[in-house]
Amino acid sequence: MTLTGIQNIFEADRLRLQSKLDAGKTQAERNRLGQFATPTLLARDILAYASSLFPENEVIRFLDPAVGTGSFFSALRDIFLSGRINSALGFEIDSHYGEPAARIWMDTGYSIRLADFTVAEPPSEKFNLVICNPPYVRHHHLQNGDKLRLQAKTAHASGMKLSGLAGLYCHFLGLSHAWMAEDGIAGWLIPSEFMDVNYGKAVKQYLLEKVTLLKIHRFDPDEVQFADALVSSAVVWFRKASPPENHKVSFTFGGSLLEPRYSRDISREDLAREVKWTRFPKSDLSGAKEEKVVLADFFNIRRGIATGGNGFFILDREEITSRNLPMELFRPILPSPRYLAENEIMADTNGFPVLDRQRFLLDTKLTEERIKDRYPEMSAYLEEGKKLGVHEGYLCRNRSPWYSQENRPPAPIVCTYLGRSNTKSGRPFRFILNHSSATVANVYLALYPKSQLAKAISQNPTLLRAVWEVMNLIAPEQLLGEGRVYGGGLHKLEPNELANVDASKIVELIPDFRLSPEAEQLGLF
Repeated sequence: MTLTGIQNIFEADRLRLQSKLDAGKTQAERNRLGQFATPTLLARDILAYASSLFPENEVIRFLDPAVGTGSFFSALRDIFLSGRINSALGFEIDSHYGEPAARIWMDTGYSIRLADFTVAEPPSEKFNLVICNPPYVRHHHLQNGDKLRLQAKTAHASGMKLSGLAGLYCHFLGLSHAWMAEDGIAGWLIPSEFMDVNYGKAVKQYLLEKVTLLKIHRFDPDEVQFADALVSSAVVWFRKASPPENHKVSFTFGGSLLEPRYSRDISREDLAREVKWTRFPKSDLSGAKEEKVVLADFFNIRRGIATGGNGFFILDREEITSRNLPMELFRPILPSPRYLAENEIMADTNGFPVLDRQRFLLDTKLTEERIKDRYPEMSAYLEEGKKLGVHEGYLCRNRSPWYSQENRPPAPIVCTYLGRSNTKSGRPFRFILNHSSATVANVYLALYPKSQLAKAISQNPTLLRAVWEVMNLIAPEQLLGEGRVYGGGLHKLEPNELANVDASKIVELIPDFRLSPEAEQLGLF
């Protein structure tokens, strides 16, 4: 049997082991620990690209800080001749995977260390090839003590000063700096969100200043790389060396790592100026803020209300009536976008939205004692919430009283917070004209006209509709370019991202509009 045939049999055995071990854990457990195994073909593509970055006969010292069952080990010996591999070391913190994996690799010369990479100390002999699919553990699953330890150690290893919002994968990337040999190569399969979010600034600064960033390939978010994780993935390649002058970075998108659909080289200088790297390679630079008029020049934009428990705090009229709850302790709220077919919400004589199913949000500052005296049915409903533990949720326990809500007045225009690029309408986000007194939950963004626009609308009420119509003509690419994307093609717009969308067409509706510090500071509330 040929060497390739033996390797294929070995990989088939490894995949069976991987499947068996995955079945031994719940999806929730694997999600919490960020355990998503790298598919075989993707692992081979990554190692094949790595091989193109080395001279033909250079000896390889290989490190995988989060080895799992060894998909990259398997690809390494499939792509590189065995005589070139001097050593191969992997770390695995979870014995559920690590112990069986160590056994199947025991006679190959590849070593799996059952330990936490983040507490290990680098050896004197460094590694010239680091390939890793680190655990995708979000920051809220890290304990405060771990966060502080990781922040300090990552900063010491790489100079990367990560915020408390950074996921564990960012720390893995930074910590590995101390394990790499000079001129060594690293390839990281990580979520692409670092390219857009605030906590990713430190990662991008590291990639531009501490190493030579070679290439970033971003997979099409509609083509999820991990069947069990809705995350948009990228492979980040760099060399541990100072970047040369006039250096350019290859950005590729879609297709495969080896055969992308789009490609463009971007200079370090342009990358340093650009906030959202996911624009590349398909889009041009966004340009500086002062060079364009944006929605922030016309609106204060805020997330809708995070209620602390929609199922408890948001009721329909029938349930309020059947329970004999006092309507004066509720205010109207728009339903979730998936239940809202209309893009224009009319109001009845009470200001309530004209919808088949009206929804109302419990919101009062009355104390429980006053409620018990005046509204016994409402008091009983609150007691039901306590039995369910609603009052002990993070948001509720930090409010007084626990059932009060954020101040979020009705907004004349609201925008959906999440969207998909493959909708029938072709528009991932919807701008909704709201004539009612309904507020919105945090599945929407609320847009409140700033002073100049508000004054213009008060003088000409038809202007609001014209502005709304223009906003619905904003190209989907502009909205998608400002937002962020997750696996499966799910896009999200945060308030500051929607605020940066081009709004030059609105200026045409208000010819005498002038930007001024006062105009930017003043809002409706």
